[in-house]
Amino acid sequence: MSSSKISLMMCKALTQELALHAGIMSIIQTLYAHGGRVLLVGGAVRDLLLHNTCKDLDIEVHGLSLSAVEAILAQFGTVFMVGKSFGVFRIAGLDVDWSLPRSDSAGRKPTVVVDPSMSLREAFARRDLTINAMGIDLITYELLDPFDGLDDLANKVLRCPDPARFIEDPLRFYRVMQTIGRFAMYPDQQLNEICATMDITHISLERIEEEFEKLLLRSARPSAGIRWLATIGRLPTILPELAATIGIAQDADWHPEGDLFEHLMQTLDASVAYRYHDDQTTLACRYAALCHDLGKVTTTQRHADGRITSYGHDVAGVIPTKNLLRRITRKIALLDIVPLLVRHHMAPGQFVADGAKAAAYKRLARALHPDATLAMLADLACADKRGRNPAGPEPLVQVCEDIELFRKGAEKAHVINAPEEPVLHGRDLLERISPGPEMGLLLKRAYQMQIEDGITDKQELLKRLFEEAH
Repeated sequence: MSSSKISLMMCKALTQELALHAGIMSIIQTLYAHGGRVLLVGGAVRDLLLHNTCKDLDIEVHGLSLSAVEAILAQFGTVFMVGKSFGVFRIAGLDVDWSLPRSDSAGRKPTVVVDPSMSLREAFARRDLTINAMGIDLITYELLDPFDGLDDLANKVLRCPDPARFIEDPLRFYRVMQTIGRFAMYPDQQLNEICATMDITHISLERIEEEFEKLLLRSARPSAGIRWLATIGRLPTILPELAATIGIAQDADWHPEGDLFEHLMQTLDASVAYRYHDDQTTLACRYAALCHDLGKVTTTQRHADGRITSYGHDVAGVIPTKNLLRRITRKIALLDIVPLLVRHHMAPGQFVADGAKAAAYKRLARALHPDATLAMLADLACADKRGRNPAGPEPLVQVCEDIELFRKGAEKAHVINAPEEPVLHGRDLLERISPGPEMGLLLKRAYQMQIEDGITDKQELLKRLFEEAH
């Protein structure tokens, strides 16, 4: 068992983290006073070593029975179990998991056996990766590292402490995928071989969705996780629509970076530069970056003069985008937003090339509403242009001048973040027409007039509308 005192810097960071959880040190000291060894375990230890913010605190108590731990925790508040069979406690109002060492059987519904006397090595062996199989004694501040996770962290290597236990939980496959993207670490040969063949057919869509969201929302280079799926041969069964892009040629004048798959990977990484007010919007734009050119699989043609074209790929990409999303998410909103962005991802460049007028921007903003905005479309278009680096996998670092012209056009038309509000509403027509389908058609026509002719005066618009109607 490798152990050493953590550094003063890490000690300070840990102390600051614990201080965010009121009363936690009193609980730790009481558990210790009753004979328990209290360890911070899992991802929090890894995050501290990486100087990252801790997402969750998991504390494991050795040497005390389940009932003893529960009784001690109850002195500090209302205690409840997170799944009775898992031996994990929570105190109301304190965002910390308190657990005991346990062994799990294989399967989707494992039998859990709590064993307070389990050795540290055996307890840590049940964890997925060596970088997560470390602990910090919260009394002595020793780092406990039975599987050399600290070295693996430094060398950016992903290994599993126990291959036999690793395959007992198939979700670990997807955890490896998102860990690659989040931490720029790569599996050793043994872990690659395990993941290439392990059975992942019975993982629920909900759990798969969670891991893909971690990959896309928490990674500086989410493409690394996707590229890994391709490297170990799992992409065709997990995301066949994306696997089909491998080897699809592109016109080198427009896409010097290589095949279609390479372009999508670079565009996905470029999209990380854009973050929005909520995770769902951010996620939608990253999925759109991943999927925006899927339509090229069926529309790409090589001509006699050597040119390669993909006319209509924006429209053709809608169906494969929906199919891909259904494999990895349950969110209905994403099935609306992402295909819409894919369908219109060519518009920014076309608008600038054609010298589009304000009315065109207003029509497009209306077509995207309420699911997406011209600002989101501009960001996608810029990521698309940056995903064309012939020198390596990193996206280009450049200002997308034509896309910025599109953005300015949308701003000038006052529709960058929302469509223009209608001048006329149903209440404005009640004196002349009753609510119903005819009123709906008139309101639609009024809005067209408003946008096309720039009419903003309500009375003028009413006059024009009914003159045309009669």
